[in-house]
Amino acid sequence: MRRHTPYFGQPDYRLYELNKRLQQRSEESDNLWWDAFATEFFEDDASLTLTFCLEDGPKRYTIGRTLIPRYFRSIFEGGVTDLYYSLKHPKESFHNTSITLDCDQCTMVTHHGKPMYTKVCTDGRLILEFTFDDLMRIKSWHFAVRAHRELIPRSVVAMHSQQDPGMVETLGKNITRQGITNHTLNYLRLCVILEPMQELMSRHKAYALSPRDCLKTTLFQKWQRMVAPPETQRAPNKRRKRKGSQSGSTTTANSTGSSKKRSPGPNFNLATQVSQDVMVVGEPSLMGGEFGDEDERLITRLENTQYDTATVDDGTPQGAGPGGGPGPTGPTPFNNSPMTGGPGGPWTDPARQPPDADKKSPAISQ
Repeated sequence: MRRHTPYFGQPDYRLYELNKRLQQRSEESDNLWWDAFATEFFEDDASLTLTFCLEDGPKRYTIGRTLIPRYFRSIFEGGVTDLYYSLKHPKESFHNTSITLDCDQCTMVTHHGKPMYTKVCTDGRLILEFTFDDLMRIKSWHFAVRAHRELIPRSVVAMHSQQDPGMVETLGKNITRQGITNHTLNYLRLCVILEPMQELMSRHKAYALSPRDCLKTTLFQKWQRMVAPPETQRAPNKRRKRKGSQSGSTTTANSTGSSKKRSPGPNFNLATQVSQDVMVVGEPSLMGGEFGDEDERLITRLENTQYDTATVDDGTPQGAGPGGGPGPTGPTPFNNSPMTGGPGGPWTDPARQPPDADKKSPAISQ
């Protein structure tokens, strides 16, 4: 199947193709043909609006996408043999996602074969909105009728006037109302009832419910949408603080205070410091099973020689040895410091000079 040529910037050509497709209609054209016609030229959410003035006042009819094929079919079922639209001086305007064609001098031409050959020209303003894409289908169709003319050939008038003189008076009566046949007008009046019932009919077709049940379900869903506010109007929920965040801030505060003073206070209570969210580390699992006593595991332990957990419990500062000094070997007096004449310092004490000067000090060897 060959890809069609894009219709960018050619809305009048799309209307020409619509006229050409209508001329290809035959008496054997069924619902499938009309559905394919509407799918080719109209969007899925398209709407068609007709406005005209009758003897009892102005009328306005708007039908949806599902009823558009039946509208065009009703024109031909009312005795029309040919239908096309003629544009004079159309104006085009481009938007981000659509193209609008506005023609103030549009004529809908219909040829009638019954009761006699008649050409009806319906003048009005046609406003079409197309999608700005490769398909360029119609999103909105609005035809405002101003006036109409019914033309009968002179040969037909002369022939009937010779055969029946009273036929001339009959020929003077209009066969349409504002260029619209009675069959199409009846369909538009029926659409006023059918359009709100589209949801009921689609629900009946989808779920095979009775008409009463379809009406009850539809009304209940509409009532729910009216009572329940939409998601956009609901106030945003306030974020609740997690308990872990509070316990984390308490732990941080305690750790800051403990860095300055390691020894716990007299009113220290372990229960108040432990968070309610206690995480227990279990045994590692392998392929969904638990390790047993007979399993052998290699555990690598990395010790920090600068930190001894036994000294924290006694209140000894971190880094102190068993004797209270800064190193692991015990207390170191000030005279052993490198800055005050200790081993390795610039001021050496002759009395503390080791016998073997070549050997390094124990602090340096460690």
